[in-house]
Amino acid sequence: MTKLPAAPVEKVIVTYKSKAAEASSNAAATSDAADKGSETGENLSFERRLAGGAALVDLGKDASKKDVAEVMDAFRADPQVASVEPDIRAYAMAVTPNDTEYTKQWDLFEATGGMNVPGAWDKTTGSGVTVAVIDTGYATHSDLATNVVSGYDFISTSADARDGNGRDSNAKDEGDWNATDGECGTGSKAGNSSWHGTHVAGTIAATAGNSKGVAGIAYNAKIQPVRVLGKCGGSSADIADAITWASGGSVPGVPANATPAKVINLSLGGASATCPSVYQNAINGAVSRGTTVVVAAGNSNANASGFTPANCANIINVASTSREGNRSFYSNFGSIVDVAAPGGETRRATDTPGTVTTPENGILSTLNSGTTTQSAENYKPYQGTSMAAPHIAGLAALLESAKPALTPADIESAIKANARALPGTCTGGCGTGIADAAKTVNAVTGTPGGATFTNSADVTINDNSTVSSSIAVTGRTGNAPAALKVDVDIKHTWRGDLAIDLIAPDGTVRSLKASSGSDSADNVLATYTVDASSEVANGTWKLQVRDVASGDTGYIDSWSLTF
Repeated sequence: MTKLPAAPVEKVIVTYKSKAAEASSNAAATSDAADKGSETGENLSFERRLAGGAALVDLGKDASKKDVAEVMDAFRADPQVASVEPDIRAYAMAVTPNDTEYTKQWDLFEATGGMNVPGAWDKTTGSGVTVAVIDTGYATHSDLATNVVSGYDFISTSADARDGNGRDSNAKDEGDWNATDGECGTGSKAGNSSWHGTHVAGTIAATAGNSKGVAGIAYNAKIQPVRVLGKCGGSSADIADAITWASGGSVPGVPANATPAKVINLSLGGASATCPSVYQNAINGAVSRGTTVVVAAGNSNANASGFTPANCANIINVASTSREGNRSFYSNFGSIVDVAAPGGETRRATDTPGTVTTPENGILSTLNSGTTTQSAENYKPYQGTSMAAPHIAGLAALLESAKPALTPADIESAIKANARALPGTCTGGCGTGIADAAKTVNAVTGTPGGATFTNSADVTINDNSTVSSSIAVTGRTGNAPAALKVDVDIKHTWRGDLAIDLIAPDGTVRSLKASSGSDSADNVLATYTVDASSEVANGTWKLQVRDVASGDTGYIDSWSLTF
């Protein structure tokens, strides 16, 4: 959507002067709306009182621009009216990106295996947050360039760095190819450069809306490339120093980081039964400085407890899921996994290793076409927990941007608490499920939208009676929110007869509306906000309606709860 629709005005908001009867009496406001309707030839009706005291007046669906202008002029001419304005429409400002390959990014938006990312973009896009990608470095790419800040090369051995020296301020990816089998130890294979860090970076923060390539999850965040992997991988000593530096800590002989990262992505690992102290100390220091550390669980189809830094404390350990919502066939698993995210499958488990048979099911991101050294930029699908981890790092950046006061523990807790169950299977354990970006962002910002439960069955309300309508809430985690939204639609003449309560699953009663002998308006069409944070979310909730007088009847048309 590049142009806002021209929605017709169907209602106006009238603010009466404080001493006017219409300012406090709904009956007077109802009468005034009818008078103005007679004056202008329109069918006006007082709908409800707004929170600030203004009256919402319905013009009907057939009112033209000329009709609206005449109605507003009539209200403005009334000396008892302080102001009148149209009830205009607002629209979410996040739109579907125009990036040419966006439709292939199932991992962001598909209902089955995706992470529900677009639903978060009207709240946050990662602005103001730097994410350090501690990896192979950066291969220049136009779909990333505007979001890249200065990083560092922490590879201390010049032969592994392939740049003729040890550590330096240039995080350029010099390639991680191996010319021959066995070059990096027994069992190692020859292979081309992976440009791994650039692929990871694109998932996190590729530029969106530039009519090119892909869109990153936190597309307004900054990427800080920190190079630790070169020829034959990288050393734990270099990686630990990189973690410290990226998070704003001090490393001997290295200039201070001018733009410390609030999120670190570690799509790397090795075999180890325990977390080395050099890793744990660096991670603890990063977290103490307020940096969230995200780690890939590993790709050995084994328990993640045997791999590091996945088995370190104070991290978010991420397993990989497929497009069908299953644990990816290669993904590590286990009780230490915190959450899962799309990592894709560019081949089936039974296909020949090293082949690409289902590229459409991989994670598409920024890359380079060079086989050894850098060449032309391109885009390719990869699979791996290395691809799953940056989904969570991107989500962490969205959360940090939306609410900077969040601690790393807060971010981890929010992501885990708002994940959804895998629609497929996960043998061995995939944490709390597949992360849900929109639901998590809504949870930390206090915005409703995680789920809505509705009962639209009519319930008759007779004179001097008490009736109720029930909603069974399932699939929620923990307690209800502090801003539970209760939408009520009751058709009833002289609504002042009605007292309305919300009854929690444990029987706790919360008043939504009291009865009033002076409220002669028809119908209750309202949204109530209730602090239900002390209540378990799952269970049967009831809307209870008491008619306390004779002469008017109606029915509960529908009601809903939005968590």
